[in-house]
Amino acid sequence: MVPERQGEAALIAEPTANARPFGEEDPSITIGGRRLSSRYFLAPLAGYTHLGFRTVLREIGGLGLATTDLVLATMLVAGKKKALDLVATSPADRPLTVQIFSGVTEHLVAAARRLVEMGFEAIDLNMGCPMAKVNGRGGGARMMCDTGGACGVVEAVLAAVEVPVTVKMRLGWDRENLTAPALAREFERLGVAAVTVHGRTRSQGFHGEVNLDGIRETVEAVDSMPVVGNGDVRSPADAIHMRRVTGCDAVAIGRGAMLDPWIFRRLERLVHGQPDDVNPSPDEQIDFLVRHYRLVHEQHGPHGCLMFRKFAGWYGARLGIPEDLEDRLRRCESLNEFDGIATEIRQRHGERESDVATALVRVPNGPVERW
Repeated sequence: MVPERQGEAALIAEPTANARPFGEEDPSITIGGRRLSSRYFLAPLAGYTHLGFRTVLREIGGLGLATTDLVLATMLVAGKKKALDLVATSPADRPLTVQIFSGVTEHLVAAARRLVEMGFEAIDLNMGCPMAKVNGRGGGARMMCDTGGACGVVEAVLAAVEVPVTVKMRLGWDRENLTAPALAREFERLGVAAVTVHGRTRSQGFHGEVNLDGIRETVEAVDSMPVVGNGDVRSPADAIHMRRVTGCDAVAIGRGAMLDPWIFRRLERLVHGQPDDVNPSPDEQIDFLVRHYRLVHEQHGPHGCLMFRKFAGWYGARLGIPEDLEDRLRRCESLNEFDGIATEIRQRHGERESDVATALVRVPNGPVERW
């Protein structure tokens, strides 16, 4: 993560060689004909970016675009419950892009057509997932190893639908195969609306530092297609720094939004020249926790309690949840139990000793080949 060097307000005002001052820049951006109110997006995260999470972030404000959890193309076409749960949405959940993945072109084409039939406005193709179970089937980051094949997939999907198609990818498979710039150039020629580039290779997984130079080289490889930077953005300062260094048109934030759900509102204030004084009160923090849980429970019933557990390790430090109550949230089994824990959090808010999110030292871990 890039450290906060001079304070976020100062970063906004800094002149740079490759970009206009942020005060003179249109805070909105157009991608594939869709006008997005902000250049700061919610990145797709497997297991996390479900409807409830997207909704509570939108309610806080400042979010320009959200993308769903990655959806297996064949499961979507078959109408499987898991896939339909992942693309579940609401009128308030806009603008939205659905991300699909597969190693088979025909499956991606069929899924893209199905999404259009369902009324979705944009489709994102996953070429960045590092997980072995995805790469082993030819999907995710594995697609970047065959640039000709990747372009063939994109061309086929573009020919099948009329909605905007975007691509999310990594810099490449490993440091000897940084194919993102070449792919971005070809994708632009084919008609892709935008690309999102996570500044790591597949071999890095989520380890090591994001390579901002690699993102910048991808930006420089295209003429006018928007390039969205991604990776290790945990504060507004990180997001602004990424844009300054790389020249990317927008930034997609994943884990940073779980570490600080107010990050998009903070960025919105900064780009409008306002001080970053969004400091939610203890009640606002706990209300956010309760609102998120209840949205998940509304959609998934009792199973929502199990789904919500994984957020406890991300939220605990930011929301002032004492460590022992965070541990209970990670083992919570019912709505009544959650309500009891939430009541205790209100009574003991601020007792937490550590300001480091538990999730940062828990996941993911081990050799990337074993994921």
